[in-house]
Amino acid sequence: MAEVKLLGAWGSPFSRRVEMALKLKGVEYEYIDEDLANKSPLLLKYNPIHKKVPVLLHNGKTMAESLVILEYIDETWKSNPILPEDPYDKAMARFWAKFIDEKCMPAIWQIMLSKENEREKAIEEAIQHLKTLENELKDKKFFGGETIGLVDIVANFIGFWLGAAQEATGMELVNKERFPVLCKWIDEYANCSVVKENLPPRDKLIAFLRPRLSASSWKY
Repeated sequence: MAEVKLLGAWGSPFSRRVEMALKLKGVEYEYIDEDLANKSPLLLKYNPIHKKVPVLLHNGKTMAESLVILEYIDETWKSNPILPEDPYDKAMARFWAKFIDEKCMPAIWQIMLSKENEREKAIEEAIQHLKTLENELKDKKFFGGETIGLVDIVANFIGFWLGAAQEATGMELVNKERFPVLCKWIDEYANCSVVKENLPPRDKLIAFLRPRLSASSWKY
Protein backbone atom coordinates (compact mmCIF):
# COMPACT_ATOMS: atom_id res chain seq x y z
CA MET A 1 0.00 0.00 0.00
CA ALA A 2 1.29 3.45 -0.91
CA GLU A 3 2.41 5.52 2.04
CA VAL A 4 0.65 8.88 2.15
CA LYS A 5 1.19 11.50 4.84
CA LEU A 6 -0.25 15.00 5.10
CA LEU A 7 1.20 17.80 7.18
CA GLY A 8 -1.59 20.25 7.86
CA ALA A 9 -3.19 22.54 10.41
CA TRP A 10 -6.69 22.07 11.78
CA GLY A 11 -7.85 25.60 10.93
CA SER A 12 -6.15 25.95 7.55
CA PRO A 13 -8.46 26.04 4.51
CA PHE A 14 -5.44 25.10 2.38
CA SER A 15 -4.67 21.82 4.16
CA ARG A 16 -8.40 21.06 4.46
CA ARG A 17 -8.58 21.24 0.65
CA VAL A 18 -6.08 18.39 0.42
CA GLU A 19 -7.93 16.34 3.04
CA MET A 20 -11.15 16.78 1.07
CA ALA A 21 -9.52 15.56 -2.15
CA LEU A 22 -7.94 12.54 -0.45
CA LYS A 23 -11.25 11.56 1.18
CA LEU A 24 -13.09 12.07 -2.12
CA LYS A 25 -10.61 9.68 -3.77
CA GLY A 26 -10.80 7.15 -0.94
CA VAL A 27 -7.06 7.45 -0.24
CA GLU A 28 -5.87 6.34 3.19
CA TYR A 29 -3.36 8.71 4.74
CA GLU A 30 -1.68 9.68 7.98
CA TYR A 31 -2.47 13.19 9.14
CA ILE A 32 0.11 15.18 11.13
CA ASP A 33 -1.25 18.39 12.67
CA GLU A 34 1.23 21.26 12.77
CA ASP A 35 1.42 24.05 15.32
CA LEU A 36 2.13 26.97 12.99
CA ALA A 37 3.35 29.10 15.89
CA ASN A 38 6.00 26.47 16.61
CA LYS A 39 6.76 24.74 13.32
CA SER A 40 8.13 21.23 13.57
CA PRO A 41 11.50 20.10 12.18
CA LEU A 42 9.48 17.83 9.87
CA LEU A 43 7.66 20.76 8.27
CA LEU A 44 10.86 22.79 7.91
CA LYS A 45 12.57 19.78 6.37
CA TYR A 46 9.88 19.02 3.80
CA ASN A 47 8.89 22.60 2.94
CA PRO A 48 12.07 24.64 3.52
CA ILE A 49 11.12 27.30 0.95
CA HIS A 50 7.68 28.42 2.18
CA LYS A 51 7.61 26.72 5.59
CA LYS A 52 3.82 26.39 5.28
CA VAL A 53 1.15 23.70 5.26
CA PRO A 54 -0.04 21.68 3.49
CA VAL A 55 2.77 19.29 2.61
CA LEU A 56 2.01 15.92 1.03
CA LEU A 57 4.39 12.97 1.31
CA HIS A 58 3.78 10.07 -1.07
CA ASN A 59 6.19 7.14 -1.26
CA GLY A 60 9.14 9.34 -0.31
CA LYS A 61 8.17 12.17 -2.67
CA THR A 62 7.31 15.54 -1.19
CA MET A 63 5.24 18.42 -2.54
CA ALA A 64 3.83 21.68 -1.20
CA GLU A 65 1.20 24.26 -2.24
CA SER A 66 -2.42 23.12 -2.18
CA LEU A 67 -3.21 23.67 -5.89
CA VAL A 68 -0.14 21.68 -6.92
CA ILE A 69 -1.05 18.90 -4.48
CA LEU A 70 -4.68 18.76 -5.67
CA GLU A 71 -3.60 18.25 -9.28
CA TYR A 72 -1.09 15.58 -8.20
CA ILE A 73 -3.81 13.74 -6.28
CA ASP A 74 -6.16 13.85 -9.26
CA GLU A 75 -3.53 12.51 -11.64
CA THR A 76 -2.30 9.81 -9.23
CA TRP A 77 -5.65 8.42 -8.08
CA LYS A 78 -8.09 8.26 -10.97
CA SER A 79 -11.37 7.53 -9.17
CA ASN A 80 -13.80 10.41 -8.58
CA PRO A 81 -11.96 12.96 -10.76
CA ILE A 82 -11.94 16.55 -9.54
CA LEU A 83 -10.78 17.99 -12.87
CA PRO A 84 -12.77 17.63 -16.11
CA GLU A 85 -11.43 15.45 -18.95
CA ASP A 86 -12.05 18.06 -21.64
CA PRO A 87 -8.90 20.21 -22.08
CA TYR A 88 -10.85 23.49 -22.27
CA ASP A 89 -13.00 22.69 -19.23
CA LYS A 90 -9.85 21.65 -17.35
CA ALA A 91 -8.14 24.93 -18.25
CA MET A 92 -11.20 26.88 -17.06
CA ALA A 93 -11.28 25.00 -13.75
CA ARG A 94 -7.62 25.91 -13.22
CA PHE A 95 -8.39 29.52 -14.13
CA TRP A 96 -11.20 29.85 -11.58
CA ALA A 97 -9.18 28.08 -8.88
CA LYS A 98 -6.39 30.64 -9.38
CA PHE A 99 -8.98 33.44 -9.47
CA ILE A 100 -10.15 32.42 -5.99
CA ASP A 101 -6.60 32.27 -4.62
CA GLU A 102 -5.24 35.35 -6.35
CA LYS A 103 -8.28 37.67 -6.39
CA CYS A 104 -11.09 36.65 -4.02
CA MET A 105 -9.17 35.59 -0.93
CA PRO A 106 -6.67 38.51 -0.93
CA ALA A 107 -9.54 40.97 -1.43
CA ILE A 108 -11.42 39.56 1.55
CA TRP A 109 -8.32 39.65 3.76
CA GLN A 110 -7.63 43.20 2.60
CA ILE A 111 -10.87 44.33 4.23
CA MET A 112 -9.43 43.24 7.57
CA LEU A 113 -6.00 44.69 6.96
CA SER A 114 -6.94 48.02 5.40
CA LYS A 115 -7.13 51.30 7.29
CA GLU A 116 -10.54 52.84 7.84
CA ASN A 117 -10.18 55.36 5.01
CA GLU A 118 -9.26 52.54 2.59
CA ARG A 119 -11.89 50.06 3.74
CA GLU A 120 -14.71 51.09 1.41
CA LYS A 121 -12.49 50.52 -1.61
CA ALA A 122 -11.44 47.11 -0.24
CA ILE A 123 -15.07 46.11 0.28
CA GLU A 124 -16.02 47.20 -3.25
CA GLU A 125 -13.17 45.16 -4.69
CA ALA A 126 -14.14 42.04 -2.72
CA ILE A 127 -17.78 42.37 -3.80
CA GLN A 128 -16.73 42.78 -7.43
CA HIS A 129 -14.59 39.62 -7.36
CA LEU A 130 -17.26 37.60 -5.57
CA LYS A 131 -19.87 38.76 -8.12
CA THR A 132 -17.56 37.60 -10.91
CA LEU A 133 -17.24 34.22 -9.21
CA GLU A 134 -21.01 34.02 -8.67
CA ASN A 135 -21.60 34.66 -12.39
CA GLU A 136 -19.49 31.60 -13.17
CA LEU A 137 -21.86 29.42 -11.10
CA LYS A 138 -24.94 30.43 -13.12
CA ASP A 139 -27.52 27.67 -12.61
CA LYS A 140 -25.06 24.92 -11.65
CA LYS A 141 -25.32 23.05 -8.35
CA PHE A 142 -21.54 23.15 -7.93
CA PHE A 143 -18.75 24.79 -9.87
CA GLY A 144 -17.95 21.25 -11.02
CA GLY A 145 -21.53 20.69 -12.22
CA GLU A 146 -23.51 18.06 -10.32
CA THR A 147 -20.51 16.95 -8.28
CA ILE A 148 -17.75 18.59 -6.26
CA GLY A 149 -14.78 19.59 -8.42
CA LEU A 150 -11.48 21.42 -8.15
CA VAL A 151 -13.04 24.90 -7.95
CA ASP A 152 -15.47 23.83 -5.22
CA ILE A 153 -12.61 22.37 -3.17
CA VAL A 154 -10.52 25.53 -3.59
CA ALA A 155 -13.55 27.69 -2.68
CA ASN A 156 -13.81 26.12 0.78
CA PHE A 157 -12.67 29.42 2.30
CA ILE A 158 -15.73 31.16 0.83
CA GLY A 159 -18.00 28.22 1.59
CA PHE A 160 -17.09 27.94 5.28
CA TRP A 161 -14.29 30.14 6.65
CA LEU A 162 -15.86 33.40 5.48
CA GLY A 163 -19.12 32.57 7.27
CA ALA A 164 -17.22 31.83 10.47
CA ALA A 165 -15.33 35.12 10.14
CA GLN A 166 -18.61 36.98 9.60
CA GLU A 167 -20.07 35.42 12.74
CA ALA A 168 -16.91 36.15 14.73
CA THR A 169 -16.95 39.83 13.79
CA GLY A 170 -20.60 40.67 13.18
CA MET A 171 -19.93 41.80 9.62
CA GLU A 172 -21.97 40.66 6.63
CA LEU A 173 -20.11 40.72 3.34
CA VAL A 174 -21.99 37.78 1.82
CA ASN A 175 -25.75 37.49 2.24
CA LYS A 176 -28.70 36.18 0.20
CA GLU A 177 -29.74 39.65 -0.96
CA ARG A 178 -26.32 40.51 -2.38
CA PHE A 179 -25.25 37.02 -3.51
CA PRO A 180 -28.31 34.76 -3.96
CA VAL A 181 -26.59 32.24 -6.26
CA LEU A 182 -23.41 32.06 -4.19
CA CYS A 183 -25.42 31.61 -0.98
CA LYS A 184 -27.37 28.75 -2.57
CA TRP A 185 -24.04 27.14 -3.46
CA ILE A 186 -22.80 27.65 0.12
CA ASP A 187 -25.89 25.82 1.44
CA GLU A 188 -25.41 22.93 -1.01
CA TYR A 189 -21.69 22.85 -0.25
CA ALA A 190 -22.06 22.81 3.53
CA ASN A 191 -24.55 19.93 3.31
CA CYS A 192 -22.37 17.78 1.02
CA SER A 193 -21.06 14.83 3.08
CA VAL A 194 -17.47 14.90 1.78
CA VAL A 195 -17.30 18.61 2.58
CA LYS A 196 -18.83 18.33 6.07
CA GLU A 197 -16.38 15.58 6.99
CA ASN A 198 -13.42 17.80 6.16
CA LEU A 199 -14.26 21.08 7.86
CA PRO A 200 -13.01 22.21 11.27
CA PRO A 201 -15.53 22.51 14.13
CA ARG A 202 -17.36 25.79 13.49
CA ASP A 203 -17.47 26.88 17.15
CA LYS A 204 -13.75 26.19 17.56
CA LEU A 205 -12.94 28.15 14.40
CA ILE A 206 -15.07 31.13 15.48
CA ALA A 207 -13.41 31.13 18.90
CA PHE A 208 -10.01 31.03 17.18
CA LEU A 209 -10.86 33.89 14.78
CA ARG A 210 -12.68 36.23 17.18
CA PRO A 211 -9.65 37.58 19.10
CA ARG A 212 -7.60 37.77 15.89
CA LEU A 213 -10.09 39.84 13.91
CA SER A 214 -11.05 43.35 14.88
CA ALA A 215 -14.83 43.64 14.64
CA SER A 216 -14.56 47.32 13.88
CA SER A 217 -12.46 46.64 10.80
CA TRP A 218 -15.27 44.65 9.19
CA LYS A 219 -18.14 47.12 9.66
CA TYR A 220 -19.38 49.28 6.83
